[in-house]
Amino acid sequence: MATRYLQLQHPNKQGKTSGDGRSIWNGMVKNAGKSWDISSCGTGATRLSPATHIQNKYFKTGDPSISYGCGYSEIDEGLATLFFSEILKRNGHQTERVLGIIEFNKGISINIRAHENLLRPSHMFNHLKQGNIEALGDIVNFYIDRQISNGVWTDAPKSKNARYRYFVSKQIEVFANLAADFEDDYIFCWLDWDGDNILMDGGIIDYGSIRQFGLFHHEYRFDDVERYSTSIKEQKDKAKLIAKTFVQISDYLQTGERKPLGRFSRDKALENFDKIFEERKNENLLKKIGLTDEEVEYLLTHHEGDVLRFRKVFSYFERAKSEEGVYAVADGINWNAIFCMRDILREMPQIFLHREASLERDEFIDIIKSTYATESDLEINSYRGKKIDQFQDLYWEMIHKLAKRFEKDISDILLQITMRSSVINKYDRVTGDSISNIVDKVMKKRPKVRSDELYQIMHEFSEYQNLDPDNKRTVKVKNSEHSKMMKGMLKIVRDFREGI
Repeated sequence: MATRYLQLQHPNKQGKTSGDGRSIWNGMVKNAGKSWDISSCGTGATRLSPATHIQNKYFKTGDPSISYGCGYSEIDEGLATLFFSEILKRNGHQTERVLGIIEFNKGISINIRAHENLLRPSHMFNHLKQGNIEALGDIVNFYIDRQISNGVWTDAPKSKNARYRYFVSKQIEVFANLAADFEDDYIFCWLDWDGDNILMDGGIIDYGSIRQFGLFHHEYRFDDVERYSTSIKEQKDKAKLIAKTFVQISDYLQTGERKPLGRFSRDKALENFDKIFEERKNENLLKKIGLTDEEVEYLLTHHEGDVLRFRKVFSYFERAKSEEGVYAVADGINWNAIFCMRDILREMPQIFLHREASLERDEFIDIIKSTYATESDLEINSYRGKKIDQFQDLYWEMIHKLAKRFEKDISDILLQITMRSSVINKYDRVTGDSISNIVDKVMKKRPKVRSDELYQIMHEFSEYQNLDPDNKRTVKVKNSEHSKMMKGMLKIVRDFREGI
């Protein structure tokens, strides 16, 4: 069956006419003590698509006059989701995954997806907007029970109101952390007030508008014909708005009164959102440097001021934009970032280890510059020069404090960071652009590649994109033709590594 949920694209803003426009929920599978939801995309047009209600008519499945509303899905869409979701899953992100792709003629397919819990916030928000407290209570309780039975929540209370308060605290934690993670991993996921493009557990869904940027392209916006999306730096506020709506839901279920959303802006439960977000941002940056969990914990506990100062100067370079301004891209607009932070985090400890001295200012810029930067973008004025010095001084300060605390030589700390950072900040890391081009390459090879061979190539490629420095990579492609294909895919990644 197709499920109903809130969608901002629809004329009706209460979710009365919106939901799965070309998908169905197949049901649930239980295995190894866990429940999995299964859904299929491309199963035919439904009346819940935006096109039906915007144009006030029904569309037949396959109608070429409409895209999303025609009810079809395509194999390249399924393959893009397959590659992208497996890579993000290996790098610690919750996401739907592709269980199977059923291929038909003319590039049409049904793409089967699986996840432990495919509920979206929008599945709850429609009942909230309509004031249907009974249906809202049912779906919230269903979600809580699923999280408990799957072992995700292990300390949930049993009383009704305590369960709803617990639900809110967990959802605030989920959305604060995902907002920080998306921002730090440069993942664009169109979060908005409807809670449609994300799962309740923070899982990524619907990869059509998902991007992973090579640089912090924080002015990129997806063009959805009638509106532009939020930008990556606006995702935090949208995640917080979704979290605030969970507070509203919890209060509604406890009191029976649906209060205005604005009443909860200063709610005590919501105060934790910013705290969790900031803590996660600090932790993410230290891990990105290449520090171990123990080292991260020490610096955050005893030298948080140094971490905050380093994060501030890091952000200065990360958010620097080209003077060329906004321009159109294939699916929206962008304003190019100009510095690659992964490059400086990867190269700097190696240079420090080799000569135990800081970089000259022009050396620093030469490492960090991207191909998007113009000559004037790279000018080192007095302010930027001070920022370069500050970046390195604070980096050195943290290294010295770690060496003293753990009684290690500076060179040993730098060697460890060099090894870990070379994986974390891999030169050839995928972007949305590279995934699109890789899928095009796979589609051209598809007639000669069996399904099991394609799976092997996908598995090897996603393993190569695992940025966990503690991961032991063992899978190797033995077939020479497959190896050639892998090399071609990695070249694409390198060519598009700074893009969107």
